[in-house]
Amino acid sequence: MIIKLAWRNLWRNRKRTIITSASVVFAVLLATFLNSLKEGILVRMQENVVSFYTGAIQVHRFGYWDDQTIENTFELSDELTSSIESNTKVTNMIPRLESFGLTASEQNSRGSLIVGINPDKERMVTKIDQKVVEGSYLREHDQAAMITSGLAEYLKLTIGDTIIIIGQGYHGVSAAGKYPIQGILDFASPQLNKSLVYLPLKQAQLLFGAEGRLSALVLEIDKITDAEEITSNLSSTIQDDFEVMSWKTLLPELNQIIEGERAENVIFLLVLYMLISFGIFGTILMMTMERKFEFGVLVAIGMKKVKLSSVVVFENILVSLLGAFVGTLISVPIIGYFNRFPIKVSGDLKEAYEQYGFEPVFYFSVEPAIFYSQTFIVLLIALVLSIYPVIKIGWLDPVNAMRD
Repeated sequence: MIIKLAWRNLWRNRKRTIITSASVVFAVLLATFLNSLKEGILVRMQENVVSFYTGAIQVHRFGYWDDQTIENTFELSDELTSSIESNTKVTNMIPRLESFGLTASEQNSRGSLIVGINPDKERMVTKIDQKVVEGSYLREHDQAAMITSGLAEYLKLTIGDTIIIIGQGYHGVSAAGKYPIQGILDFASPQLNKSLVYLPLKQAQLLFGAEGRLSALVLEIDKITDAEEITSNLSSTIQDDFEVMSWKTLLPELNQIIEGERAENVIFLLVLYMLISFGIFGTILMMTMERKFEFGVLVAIGMKKVKLSSVVVFENILVSLLGAFVGTLISVPIIGYFNRFPIKVSGDLKEAYEQYGFEPVFYFSVEPAIFYSQTFIVLLIALVLSIYPVIKIGWLDPVNAMRD
């Protein structure tokens, strides 16, 4: 009965109800749109950067991350493989052998990161085959190399030329080899683009005298948001002489950027809802003053103040939820459209994004929490703002109210 009475009271003054609901609709629509855009961009940035090289999770020999030398490599055992495969959320393991060496041509030389990869598995995680701009992608049994465009330009090498690699191998053996260049890669990141050489895994192991040894296992998972949970589970199941690291540990700067952006987004939403709250409170204040005589009459004829307060509270809740529902209803098709057809940026902004290795596209997230969280926020605002009319009714003197 109270809810029914509150609903009828709302439509006694249609203009006031429509104006109040419209302000809530605007707030929910704007908050949902911006929240979806921000979260879509951050998640995409996270996926792009993580898949760019590191992967979501890596497994190393304990201490490797602090001292990344070939002496801290390991052999893949059946026990380690079984421990990782026991986690059903891990869909694949990508082996790598990484070490530093001097790369040279007839004219120049430069220190570079030499990465031994399994070509077929590596393309699943980093999509490295899509970065080939000249030549062709490596195959498992090729005795050739792929180098980045910045390094190729510096060494003045092109497809078919030979690159020389000199370094120190496992247990101090001399590492030296020469490889024809089969492919040239182009990364958006200038740092990676000037110093990367890829070899098939077996060729890299042979070069560094580290047959059967790996520096890291990159784990492929379906959802990057599960990385922390999977890392924690694997850390408790694999041997103590191995360390499991999620992308947040591998890329702390990226994690700080994402967390900072999300905190900034929360502050913006708080300011937005604060402004809307003042608008709703103004309506509630006006409504309370206008209905002072009505409240006095109802209390005078025997209606309990508790029930009267309940009616007013439900009025505020209903008008707020009405606005939240309509706002969400409008936002769903709009965000759904932009999720399917993201906004592609161009010009200087596109160049700036690509320079830092980010995809120049504005993505929108359709996570359910983005939509229903707005309803909870609006409901909370309605309950908090209902304190004022409840207090006024609690202190109401029916005789004075009817005189006024």
